[in-house]
Amino acid sequence: MRLFRSKKRRQPPAVPADTRVYAVGDIHGSSRELSTLLDEIAADLMAAPSARSLVVFVGDYFDRGLYSRDVIDRLATDPLPQCQTVFLKGNHESMVLGFLADPDAGRSWLNAGGLETLQSYGVALPEPENPLPHLAEIQARFYEALPSAHRDFFQQLRLWHREGDYLFAHAGINPTRSLDNQTEDDLLWGNPEFLASTADYGVVVVHGHSIQDSPDVQPNRIGIDTGAYATGRLTCLVLEGTERRWLQTGR
Repeated sequence: MRLFRSKKRRQPPAVPADTRVYAVGDIHGSSRELSTLLDEIAADLMAAPSARSLVVFVGDYFDRGLYSRDVIDRLATDPLPQCQTVFLKGNHESMVLGFLADPDAGRSWLNAGGLETLQSYGVALPEPENPLPHLAEIQARFYEALPSAHRDFFQQLRLWHREGDYLFAHAGINPTRSLDNQTEDDLLWGNPEFLASTADYGVVVVHGHSIQDSPDVQPNRIGIDTGAYATGRLTCLVLEGTERRWLQTGR
């Protein structure tokens, strides 16, 4: 997968002219917080319209929170008609797709929030105390409970998106590789060196995946996962020209 060649960027970083970007952090089944944030974005646009507006969701729509199905229902039905939307793939979507393809993949997924997702889709576990021997049965029940619109939504998720001097990827990038040579695992699962790296990538990387109490703003990256499923804080970074500002639930 080819992204683009890294090059020294000029300061300050900016998105294209006449464009406003809303970047939304990890949702993880937090339906109420998502609805509140979408209302805030709509109100922000109404107060100050933009020639071009774009919402980038950085992935991890599923798991941990109790309302994964409600989240996908909302996102799969044009949640902000006045905006373009980009839906990125997170590692939790990768796990869900892995389980749908291979029941054995459920061993890791169920322990990473998959049980809450199954509950949200009304999938009963054969033996709630020990579901692992029944993975094939659970997979079949989950597939049957999953609306076709939700399956289509997962299949259309993207790995990355770029706007001007900003690159959006769920977990960030692997700083030991050039931007041209990032793998899917790099973009979905991250790299242990990424958060501490001070390298200039030629872009500012906007990412989720790594929970912080507040947005993590560094010269080369911005982390926007504030643990909505546990904290009630779903964070949105707003970019316009060289300006940055924030919308957030649970303030």
